[in-house]
Amino acid sequence: MEGSAIKTVTGKKVWSAYVIQQTLKNEMYKGDMVLQKTFIEDYLKGIRKKNVGQRTRYYVKGSHPAIISQEIFDKVQEDMLNRARLLRTADGNQISSGNRYSSKYLLSNLLVCGDCSGGFRCKTERGKIVWRCGTRMEKGKAECKNPLTLNDQNVREMLGRIACNGEYDKNVVKDRVKRIDVYEKRLIICYAEKEGYQICELE
Repeated sequence: MEGSAIKTVTGKKVWSAYVIQQTLKNEMYKGDMVLQKTFIEDYLKGIRKKNVGQRTRYYVKGSHPAIISQEIFDKVQEDMLNRARLLRTADGNQISSGNRYSSKYLLSNLLVCGDCSGGFRCKTERGKIVWRCGTRMEKGKAECKNPLTLNDQNVREMLGRIACNGEYDKNVVKDRVKRIDVYEKRLIICYAEKEGYQICELE
């Protein structure tokens, strides 16, 4: 589209789904700031790492002039959440529900593909439950470039460590976790309210 040649902050011409989503979720545009998103692990070598729970993070409200209102920001977050509220059953069907936290399909409605924004679907392989992007499963890599396969048990153990302070508890996950953005090499756990998010790098 003519007039849309605005580059990303790193100078790229193509805006990936990840960059757009992170821009929409960035609290800095409404005048707030999360401190200590990164930290220096080794001062002598100048090694800086992302803070995914190693340090305390602080939320500062009204730290600088906003470029969008709180109301617009909240409406965008609500719209993004509503898009994730379609219940996706194991066979890929979508059903409307006022409560996206069905215990049976909890992870179906938390796992969101970072490439195409589609929901992840579960299937059984060699006796184990795994999760893959439903769009990629149905339409192939032309529609979604995310090839990641998640092991169900590994996801639950990860949520147990990070969100539940030890052992997986679906009720704690319901209360704390709003969405899990799934990328090829990382998971981004987005928390409810003002807890922010955590980035989990995948091996």
